[in-house]
Amino acid sequence: MASVEQLHRRQGVNLVQLEADIASIRSGSSLASIALPDYVEHTEGVTRVGALSAEAVIRDYESAAKEIEAMGTELIDAAQKCEELTAQVHDAIAFMRETAAGYREEGRKIFKRIEECALFTEDVRKTCEQVKRRMAEVSVGPSSDEELAPQDLELTGIAAKVTLSEIR
Repeated sequence: MASVEQLHRRQGVNLVQLEADIASIRSGSSLASIALPDYVEHTEGVTRVGALSAEAVIRDYESAAKEIEAMGTELIDAAQKCEELTAQVHDAIAFMRETAAGYREEGRKIFKRIEECALFTEDVRKTCEQVKRRMAEVSVGPSSDEELAPQDLELTGIAAKVTLSEIR
């Protein structure tokens, strides 16, 4: 406090000059043209320096409060974007699940088809073996013109439907 008093004693404070400096920095030409926030008002009888100091402080606080509110608005915007992104993520997850289910269904169909082909191939192989055996029995039997009855060989699958005359 002593250093401030010494400063005032040496140079003296020119209140007119201080007010002119503040007014030149402000957008208006007089102090009355700048409105204070609604939640404060000057106390009757306060000195000009006290009023100007209080105004400077309240304007800084008001500026900070507006910045805080602006951050809140930005945060709300960010939250909305996050909600939109979350909805898009849920849509993407649903699409992925549908795609995975489709792949499983397609895999099941291919699996079944391969097994059906394997069974068919095995049936064809057995039929070919039976037909070869039939042909061998006919050629070494008593008469090559005679056909063996299907019930004698107990043929299965396609071989049961094929006759010796169809092979020749």
